[in-house]
Amino acid sequence: MTSSLRWKIALTTTAVCCAVAAVLGILVHNVVARQIVGEVRKDADRDLDQALAQYQYGTSYGEMNVAIDPPQLPGLLRALIARGRTGSMVGAHDGKPVMWAAGPADDRALAVWLPYESTRHRLRDVDTAILASCALAAGVVALAGLFLANRISRRLTTTAAVARRISAGDLDARVEFPSEQQDRDGQDGPADGRGRRRPRYHDEVRDVAQALNSMARSLQERIEAEKRFTADVAHELRTPLTGSLAAAALLPEGRPKEMINDRLKALHLLTEDLLEISRLDSGVEQADLARVELGRAVQRAVAATRLETSVRVIRDAVVLTDRRRLDRILANLLVNADKHGEPPVEVTVEGPVVIVRDHGPGYPPELIEQGPQRFRTGDPGRGRGHGLGLTIVVGQATVLEIALSFANAPGGGAVTTLRLPVGRLADGVPREGFT
Repeated sequence: MTSSLRWKIALTTTAVCCAVAAVLGILVHNVVARQIVGEVRKDADRDLDQALAQYQYGTSYGEMNVAIDPPQLPGLLRALIARGRTGSMVGAHDGKPVMWAAGPADDRALAVWLPYESTRHRLRDVDTAILASCALAAGVVALAGLFLANRISRRLTTTAAVARRISAGDLDARVEFPSEQQDRDGQDGPADGRGRRRPRYHDEVRDVAQALNSMARSLQERIEAEKRFTADVAHELRTPLTGSLAAAALLPEGRPKEMINDRLKALHLLTEDLLEISRLDSGVEQADLARVELGRAVQRAVAATRLETSVRVIRDAVVLTDRRRLDRILANLLVNADKHGEPPVEVTVEGPVVIVRDHGPGYPPELIEQGPQRFRTGDPGRGRGHGLGLTIVVGQATVLEIALSFANAPGGGAVTTLRLPVGRLADGVPREGFT
């Protein structure tokens, strides 16, 4: 886009310069040509007046080119003389260009002529100089336009790159243009009502960059406030929930106790999920990496959920991961598939890749495009929920550097693909998953 904009600006500037140069060139050509031709015509008219005076007195014409009714006299001048008038025009004499001047003399045409070849050469030289000047001006303006357009294009490219980083979740990204003379000049402008220095020159691209920075800063502050609120609420709820669970255990057995325990446990799980998300958002979580036999680890994690899920190991692999966090990811995916999808739920291990698939309505398009959003399931067809399970999956996958993708199978059903990192650890790290 910016490359196209750069060339469009450069070509538009060049086209405008060429148009202006062409108009000025035509005007200059007409003015200079009129002046040069006027000088020759003036000399021809002077010679004609002298020749007419000498004709009346019968004296010699000297070295002037004079003739009575010359056969090569242009027809327009003959018609003009027939009406008793004098005139001059460019014509030819003996195959050479000349400036004719003629007037009536006893019902005949007395004509003089001056060589015009040198005048034509002068006009050609003037035209050549005008064309060269126009070409030079167009070239200089084209280079200047390309330089300015390239500068604008670079700054727009930088702004667009920062906008893409912000869209990808990097809210710390800001647009910072390199130091330029204009930047220094901009600090010398007058101060506004708040004491801030206003730029001396208005810069629309900088306005866009500053608006983008302001938007990112505002968005970052709002998200940070939401994260703090979520963490504070989870912490505040944890203590009374623990007491409520202990108090509920003292209730007599019966349906009311079961209902209260069920709701309290659901609220307790929600609180724990919020606390986990707040820890993931803070960026303080660190993985305890170890070499793990992926196939066996997946089988144990699936068995621990006690959900009806089939596991197929096509090709096993040893990966670097944190068993506890990997179990958490798989458990959340399987619970999500069991709650929102339909059986059968299948887990496939092929090398360092784990694929979890159900046969339900699939993920909503918003989730596939934007990723999981907390407190949003996206599609009522996938059941009710808070959207925290998949949010935790994304956060834990980020800690483990697992490439995570959400999609829908062609035959129906949600498909989640995890690609785990494979590498080597330093000596002395325990090997988990091997017996």
